[in-house]
Amino acid sequence: MSEHSTRVVVIGGGYAGVIAANHLRLRPDVDITLVNPRPDFVERIRLHQRVTGSDDALVSYAEILGPGIELVVDAATRIDPADRRVLLFDGAPLHYDYLIYAVGSGSAQSAIPGVDEFAYPIAELEQAQRLGAALDDLHHGAPVCVVGAGPTGIETAAELAEQGRNVTLVCGSVLGPYLSTGGRRSVARRLRRLGIEIVDGPGATVTAVAADAVTLQDGRRLPSFVTIWTAGFGVPDLAARSGLRTDAVGRLLTDETLTSVDDERIVAAGDAAAPSGEPLRMSCQAAIPLGAQAANTVLARIAGDRPSPIDQAFTGQCISLGRGAGIIQLAHKNDTAMPLYISGRAAAQLKEAVCKGTVAGMRREARRPGSAFWFKGGRRVAGEAVRTS
Repeated sequence: MSEHSTRVVVIGGGYAGVIAANHLRLRPDVDITLVNPRPDFVERIRLHQRVTGSDDALVSYAEILGPGIELVVDAATRIDPADRRVLLFDGAPLHYDYLIYAVGSGSAQSAIPGVDEFAYPIAELEQAQRLGAALDDLHHGAPVCVVGAGPTGIETAAELAEQGRNVTLVCGSVLGPYLSTGGRRSVARRLRRLGIEIVDGPGATVTAVAADAVTLQDGRRLPSFVTIWTAGFGVPDLAARSGLRTDAVGRLLTDETLTSVDDERIVAAGDAAAPSGEPLRMSCQAAIPLGAQAANTVLARIAGDRPSPIDQAFTGQCISLGRGAGIIQLAHKNDTAMPLYISGRAAAQLKEAVCKGTVAGMRREARRPGSAFWFKGGRRVAGEAVRTS
């Protein structure tokens, strides 16, 4: 480490954290440390494939981190803003000049009886491994319930049904809340062709989970020997435990430059960021641009410049429906669905290209910092367009 270098610690080695660390290499006088509890990058968007064995959902950090970035395999337990250091579970504290908070998200805690004891979440690698082992021990004809009909629930249900599993998808009020009406109908047709029973509408909310069944609000009891829980995501409580202000979910509160409202040396990115209290949708589509923009904020401060507010737009949502089909739901820049969508095998091929493209983009940023690209013009706060400067 050079005597005059700037030390930046990035907490979290997901999509946002990796892009942020690589993007910081635009300045050669920045020493970068990435802290992550696992030695490999986890492709969250492939964890449903990890469960069925069609992909391991792992990428070596050696492939996607640029030269000079130090990887510390450990868990951050607390941030000490006063002394500018990160306390670790095993290792010595890491001192920083700037910190990028990119801890990502995981399964949300649930107060529903039986969820913690009997349900299998799938938001993290270890959870997917545990679920895979449970399914390996289960007869193929035994009933499986997937609770939650967002992208993760839909993809998991389709993947299992394509392997011949007896799957029920419990949606709550509606299948695929993000989807357009036509897109939702298209997904429902594909799921039914795979033999999936779709349970939605009034009363289709789970009120209890047991070892062999789930109970719905309307009193129905659905047999389920393995219940997979995909109903919502939460974020780690590291920021709150460190005395930093968060929103109700636990995301770090920031301004529009992704800077903590409590400390200008702390910048957030990805699922755990709440700019202006109005966070973007939890997704790698949001996390990757936020990672690059968080790095830009840090680089601007190092240079003595004024950071720019975030500026990014959404393009839609990609959902796989097994290995042979999918849906690409197109969206307006503000992340509201259009009536337009692409379905079938073409959508499956596009979804696979997107998955490969995210990793390819990280490799590219590792080789050529500053190459990250994203769509712009969609961010609005309190009904007003946010200008960049």
